[in-house]
Amino acid sequence: MKKINPTAYQRIVFFTGAGMSAESGIPTYRGKGGFWSQCDYEEYACQEAFERQPEKVLHFHELRRQAVLDCEPHEGHRVISGMPETFVITQNIDGMHQRAGSKKVIELHGSLWQLRCEECETMKEDFGREYETLRCDCGCWLRPAITWFGDRLDEVVMQQASEIIASCDLFISIGTSGTVWPAAGFPELARQSGAYCIEINPEPSGATSYHQTIRGKAGRVLPELFARET
Repeated sequence: MKKINPTAYQRIVFFTGAGMSAESGIPTYRGKGGFWSQCDYEEYACQEAFERQPEKVLHFHELRRQAVLDCEPHEGHRVISGMPETFVITQNIDGMHQRAGSKKVIELHGSLWQLRCEECETMKEDFGREYETLRCDCGCWLRPAITWFGDRLDEVVMQQASEIIASCDLFISIGTSGTVWPAAGFPELARQSGAYCIEINPEPSGATSYHQTIRGKAGRVLPELFARET
């Protein structure tokens, strides 16, 4: 493993996927034992389901929030948060990076800890195990501010992420399959922009844009990767 001195880089970007959170015990979605191998997303994770049975959908997401709160950030999260000038771009919606102390976090798929009103576009933060309220002040149901099946990604968020990646000089991808577009194009964007690119993943992803690929979990790899030479 080639050690990395973070002070040698001007802008570091960590790009994290489900594998990063799985180390903390949070179930993945598409992987073995993931949510969608046990639940039908058409019942719990699309706008049509919410319109049919909003209380059922909100209860499902309450259970997901409770499962997240029962987990803790791991050492990999803490290594990243210990570099306060770095950016985190994540496909995860669980807020683990923020709980570990990271400040510059872009959530591509939204956050479990935010609700929005489709009618008046009000956004509300809610960090409890149970929702404080299920309805907006205007009387409409509040829905989780996350990307469900069939939703469009937030173009402003995606543009912001792309601009940050295009200006970084160290890009580290952790725990993502690299198959879901448009985020699957981020490693190549970073490399074409001149960044040194590293992949950390227990399983092969098939991506070819990396200068260095490390097989292992972030909680073990990151402390070693950034360890000072003695």
